[in-house]
Amino acid sequence: MDIIRVEGGHLLEGRVAVSGAKNSALKLMAATLLAPGKTTLENVPNISDVHVMGKVLKYMGATIEVLDEHTLCIDTSAVNSWEAPYELVAKMRASTAVMGPLLGRMGKAKIAMPGGCNLGARKIDMHILGLEALGVEFDTDHGYIHADASKGLVGATVTLEFASVGATENLIMAAVKAKGTTVIDNAAREPEIVDLANMLNKMGAQIAGAGTPVVTIEGVDELHPVTHRVVGDRIEAGTFIVAGALMASDAGVEVVGFSPIHLGMVIKKMEDMGIVIDRIEGGVRVHRAERIEPVDIQTLPFPGFPTDMQAQVMVLSSLADGNSIITENIFENRFMFASELVRMGANIRVESHHAMVHGVEGLSGAQVTSPDLRGGAALVVAGLIAEGYTEVSAIHHIDRGYERFVEKLRALGAQVERLTVPDFIDD
Repeated sequence: MDIIRVEGGHLLEGRVAVSGAKNSALKLMAATLLAPGKTTLENVPNISDVHVMGKVLKYMGATIEVLDEHTLCIDTSAVNSWEAPYELVAKMRASTAVMGPLLGRMGKAKIAMPGGCNLGARKIDMHILGLEALGVEFDTDHGYIHADASKGLVGATVTLEFASVGATENLIMAAVKAKGTTVIDNAAREPEIVDLANMLNKMGAQIAGAGTPVVTIEGVDELHPVTHRVVGDRIEAGTFIVAGALMASDAGVEVVGFSPIHLGMVIKKMEDMGIVIDRIEGGVRVHRAERIEPVDIQTLPFPGFPTDMQAQVMVLSSLADGNSIITENIFENRFMFASELVRMGANIRVESHHAMVHGVEGLSGAQVTSPDLRGGAALVVAGLIAEGYTEVSAIHHIDRGYERFVEKLRALGAQVERLTVPDFIDD
């Protein structure tokens, strides 16, 4: 069992470059199914979720050549399976992203019900309802979703009940091969969706409005392989910005490799907390806050405050000079992180989807467990400012979305290491 051990109290300084966006790379990998041939993806993060998606594509018959640490050449010419098996999908909910491309290419898909972080219900009703509007027939049994579009995909107008990222992406990837025009109303607007649309358009798709609430897709007969660079990971960037806000030296910490526009609401809220964030070329420079002001936050789809940054900013709020309220509107189990932060001395009371955070003077190191991907990273960040040592276990969650997290923190001056400890001790 690996753990991350942090010694608190060491200032951070220097520059950190974030990797390609996990939430974009996984969907771009799935989209390669739509264009038989060799598609090259650059700036792909070397993380466990990408490895799992690679296995999903290989299971279907694709071959993947690793050109360098962050460049993949994916050849989908020989894809002959339309199944995403349970043992892979259970490790990562994004595996369901292959449903749209498989329907567009092969007219059918068999997908195990999704897994991933234990953040609560992950219903894909909106995926199914939207795809049904395009002519897909569904059946479920034994934990699998069977999708059949053998009669052909036909463009339609789909209004999403909620601006679901996954449903928007699956609908776009299916609609690019549908006959006629598809309009997605109340579409998700995340930067990763824009990245997906940009690559599909380079492949020959006709997508307009990505990044707005209304996306229009004119179906085409075929797509062709391309070379595409994955957008920078805004959530990894936000995590390092929070670390800098807590422990940056007078020189500050530079976080580069992403667009600050993609973190607009996070940066605004952190500036409301009294944190100085300067825009620089390719990123930001963040300075340590001498005094943290309390702030109220509610998570919302983009351009609102991202649920994936809620835990990190809760660490900041736990040290604020006053009381903050954090409202979680996306995932009901995101607050599992709060009980671990309380072990480090935070004063947090959770009621339903609200967390009342009463600022304390300091945190203390403790043994804590990663409840999920972002919560695990936030606990490591909390350990940077906590007195003494913090040991974070279940770090396989962190590995799903952060490349070389420990090494990047160490390069900034953090005293942090990854250790292997026995699962049990013999008498």
